[in-house]
Amino acid sequence: MKLWDIIKDCGVISFNGDRGTDITSITSDSRKVTAGCLFIAMSGTKIDGRSFIEQAVKAGAVAVMAEAPVEQPEGCENLAIVSDCRFAAAMAADCFYGHPSRELKLVGITGTNGKTTTVTLLYNMFKALGHKCGLLSTIANFVGDERRETVNTTSDPITINSLLREMIERGCEYCFMEVSSIGVEQKRVAGLQFAVGIFSNLTHDHLDYHGTFAEYLRCKKAFFDTLPASAKAIVNIDDRNGLVMTQNTKAEVITYSCRCASDHRCKILEQGYEGMLLSIDGTEVWSRLVGGHNAYNLLAIYCTALALGTDREEALVALSTLQAAAGRLETISGPKGLTVVIDYAHTPDALENVLKTLREVSAKSELICLFGCGGDRDKTKRPEMAAIAQKYADRIFLSSDNSRSERTEDIIEDIKKGLDNAGLAKTISIADRKEAIRTAILLAPQGATILLAGKGHETYQIIGQEKAHFDEREIVNEVFKSIL
Repeated sequence: MKLWDIIKDCGVISFNGDRGTDITSITSDSRKVTAGCLFIAMSGTKIDGRSFIEQAVKAGAVAVMAEAPVEQPEGCENLAIVSDCRFAAAMAADCFYGHPSRELKLVGITGTNGKTTTVTLLYNMFKALGHKCGLLSTIANFVGDERRETVNTTSDPITINSLLREMIERGCEYCFMEVSSIGVEQKRVAGLQFAVGIFSNLTHDHLDYHGTFAEYLRCKKAFFDTLPASAKAIVNIDDRNGLVMTQNTKAEVITYSCRCASDHRCKILEQGYEGMLLSIDGTEVWSRLVGGHNAYNLLAIYCTALALGTDREEALVALSTLQAAAGRLETISGPKGLTVVIDYAHTPDALENVLKTLREVSAKSELICLFGCGGDRDKTKRPEMAAIAQKYADRIFLSSDNSRSERTEDIIEDIKKGLDNAGLAKTISIADRKEAIRTAILLAPQGATILLAGKGHETYQIIGQEKAHFDEREIVNEVFKSIL
C-alpha cells in the first residue's frame, strides 16, 4: 500500500518524502519493525516513541509518523508530522487493514461494570446461533474459535484492526468488543464503525487516570457521540447517566430497564445459586446466572440480539443456555457446606452488586468477604469498598490485590478508613492473599459463603515488580482437600 493512502486522513501537518513509497507493515513498537515498515512514534505518558526512531529506521522502517518536535531521521526520507499521534495511529491502522470494521457487525460496550460478561455472553450466544464471531475482551481475544491473549481491556488500534481483518478472513460476521474509557480517551477506537453501542452503567472507577468523575463520564459519552446514524445505541436508563450518553448521538436509541418504562424490561421473579427466573418483556426465562447486575447484563444482550436482527424467540431460548464468564460469580462447593464465590468485583458498585446478591441468595448463612485494592490505582475507592463490605458481610478479610509498587499494608490501612468500630471488630487483615484465603475458609462456620473479590479470571498476582502465578481456584481446592 502507498504511504500517502495510509496517512492522508491522519491529521498530517507537514510531510517530507515520497508519497508513493510502498509500505508493507505498520507498528508503534520499534521491536516489531521490519523492512518497508511505517513506524508510528507514539508519545506516551511513560515512554516517548520518538526516542526509538533511530532504532526503527535501522531495523528497516521506510517512513516515520510523529508529533513535533522531531527532526528528519537519518537514513529515512519519509517523515510525516501529525497533530495527534494517537488519532493518527488509529486512522492509519484502519486504512492499512482495509477498514475492516465496515465488513462485519462490530458491537461495542462501555460502562464501569458488566463489559466483560456482556461481550463474552454475546460471543457465546451468537456462536450458539450458528454465526462465526470474534471477541475483544479483558479476559482474551478470539478470532473465531482461536484464543489470543490480551493485555488491556481495549487493545491498541493496530492490534484491533489487524484482529478484525483476521476475523473477516476467517468468515466472522460479528465482533463483540469491550470499549474502556481509557481506550476512548486514547483514541484506540477512532475510525472504527460500530453497528451497536451499549451503555451498562457508570460508577466510581479509573479516577486515578481521569482525575474527575465528569471527565470519566465525558470519555464514556464520546463513544456514543461518534456512532453513525446507521448504528443502534442501547442504554440502561436505570443508570442516571444513561440518557446523558445519547444526548448527541446520531444513532437510533434503544432503552432498557429493570425498574421503569423503557423499550425493553426485565424483572427477577426468583433466584438461587443455581440461577434465576426472569420475566423479559413479559416472557419467563430461566437463566443460569444470578444477581440483579446479571439481570441487566442479560437484558442488554437480549436488546443487542434483537437490534442485530435475531428472532425474539430464538434470542430468549439462546439466553437461557448462557453460563457466566470466568471469574464472574464463579462458585466452588466444598466440605461443611461451604461455598466459595470468585468474582472480579474491584469497584465499589461491583462489590455491592455481588455482596447484595449473595446476601439475598444465602440469607440464613454467614457471608464472608475477602478483598483488597490494586496498588498505583484510584485510592479514593478504597474506603468506599470497606463501607460496602461492612454493610453486607458478617466477617471481612483485607488482603492484597495486585499491590504493584505500593505496600500491601499501606493499602489495607487506606481501606480501613471506611470502617467504623463495628466494622473493624469483624475485620481481619492478612497481607498474603493465599494465607488470607486459607484462614477465611478454615474459620468459616458450617454453610458459610465466602466471597473472594477482585481477582476473578486473573491467574497472577503483581507484588512490586514481580508477576507471579496466582489462581484462586487452585488455592481454594487445595484448602478444601486439606480439610476433608
